[in-house]
Amino acid sequence: MLASLNARALVLSLVLLAVFLGLWEAASPKQQLAGELTEYELLMGGAEPKAAVPPPSDVIAKAWEELSNPFYDAGPNDKGIGIQIGYSLYRVLSGYFLAAAIAIPVGFLIGMSPLMYKALDPFIQVLRPISPLAWMPLALFVIQDSQASAIFVIFICSIWPMLINTAFGVAGVRKDWVNVARTHELGPLKTAWIVILPAAAPTILTGMRISIGIAWLVIVAAEMLVGGTGIGYYVWNEWNNLDLTSVVFSILMIGVVGMLLDTAFAYCARLVQYQE
Repeated sequence: MLASLNARALVLSLVLLAVFLGLWEAASPKQQLAGELTEYELLMGGAEPKAAVPPPSDVIAKAWEELSNPFYDAGPNDKGIGIQIGYSLYRVLSGYFLAAAIAIPVGFLIGMSPLMYKALDPFIQVLRPISPLAWMPLALFVIQDSQASAIFVIFICSIWPMLINTAFGVAGVRKDWVNVARTHELGPLKTAWIVILPAAAPTILTGMRISIGIAWLVIVAAEMLVGGTGIGYYVWNEWNNLDLTSVVFSILMIGVVGMLLDTAFAYCARLVQYQE
């Protein structure tokens, strides 16, 4: 039954994709050949190609060209898509794991201690709504390094979902399990490691999954601001060159990488699921 449902869903997805691509191709404006222009249009520069949303056939051709050699390096402003995504992933994962190293222990502390929850909650509620990009000017001024500033912005945007979900998961562990640990005379650290961590793991992984998605969203905007390298810079540079085919291709690559990151964390979340 499940296999049949998956097969039908796959067929429907392919049909919808084919219809969408067909409509997009049909709606895309065609470039007029120079021989079809009047003398006046030729004098006014009408023969020059005009920027327009490219048809999917052009995007597919561009994807083949880029993915056939994704790691070429022809200078500061001409690097393959693989190199650009690699820079972005390095920044995202650096800021993300730094955030995890702080958010998860602090989340445990808040979840296990009502006193710490009441003391830290006002700070969390004030800092959490601030847009990560609002920190970028201050980060550039204080750190004075564009790459480190981008990592700091990823750190800021990643920390809150992990911290809040960890605190919520720890606070929601059944009291019976904690009481059993106490009857076995386990200390707070041992209780946290043996009892609370496995019980709260699904909620913690949910927060980590949300954080990686937000981090991947934010890095694109951050790299547009700081420039140099990365998929965000690649999009902005191709826009400045009015190469909309490359822009659409890079947008699709951002979506594919984001989907792969989410799939990886969804798989990890399934590994720690349990039935009470």
